[in-house]
Amino acid sequence: MKDKFSQYIQTLQDQICKGLEDVDGVAKFRQDLWERPEGGGGRTRVIENGPEGSGVFEKGGVNISAVHGKLPDSMQKLFNVGEADFFACGLSLVIHPKSPMVPTVHANWRYFEMYDDHGNVINSWFGGGQDLTPYYLFEEDAIHFHHTCKTACDKHNPAFYPKYKKQCDDYFWNAHRNEARGIGGLFFDYCKQTSEMKMEDWYNFVTEVGNSFLEAYVPIVEKRKNLDYSPEQRTWQEIRRGRYVEFNLVHDKGTLFGLKTNGRIESILMSLPPRVQWHYDHQPVAGSAEEKLIRILENPVDWLLL
Repeated sequence: MKDKFSQYIQTLQDQICKGLEDVDGVAKFRQDLWERPEGGGGRTRVIENGPEGSGVFEKGGVNISAVHGKLPDSMQKLFNVGEADFFACGLSLVIHPKSPMVPTVHANWRYFEMYDDHGNVINSWFGGGQDLTPYYLFEEDAIHFHHTCKTACDKHNPAFYPKYKKQCDDYFWNAHRNEARGIGGLFFDYCKQTSEMKMEDWYNFVTEVGNSFLEAYVPIVEKRKNLDYSPEQRTWQEIRRGRYVEFNLVHDKGTLFGLKTNGRIESILMSLPPRVQWHYDHQPVAGSAEEKLIRILENPVDWLLL
């Protein structure tokens, strides 16, 4: 399974990078290959602007990694296990468009194994998801994104979308701000073998979601990338990006795992946007589009009931 999923994320990285380059029309991904001293490595791909800032994406990354070795003490405590060897592989992406009319997007699909002293797999699971963070809310975009997520889920189990949509709303919650990071999507973790779902079934589900990513995001980019925006709207985007940074550095499990397993710091912090602002006690104007977004983020919405 680890070889099968590792091959899948390599192919998916190629497909997603090609799709994003096509919609950008100018900028191209640069690639870095890296090795982890304790075992494994990865392939980082980053896109940044185009010539003279002419591209759609201000900064983004589509990264894959496959790492292995001894499970660090901190992770032993997290998983409540003793000494063990592990293997983890996955694809993680974050795309920050330049225009505040185009939403930021994040996605991750991963597989994890732990082994006993004889190299036998004693535990394994899948995790992942995809979520959208707009700066100006277009309800039809939110509906499209969630509809695509639901379609992928329904091919495997009609209970998956409501379950993993709620888990996404719960996970991407900036508790110290009492608001969501964005408008959600899907989040699932510790997807293990059961009598109903074999690991092959989980593989089929996770890859279905991964394969749906471009369909979920690219039409939104195409629709919004040429809209006009003002300097004030750009400032609002950078203020909201600050909340994105806060979540990733305070709450995100993937960032924590990477930092505690001696992951490649440039790849881990690739998710941070290039331009961010923090204003003291910033409050949007009453009745504005900015305030509308804040009200939405305070209470998760069932977008498919609108």
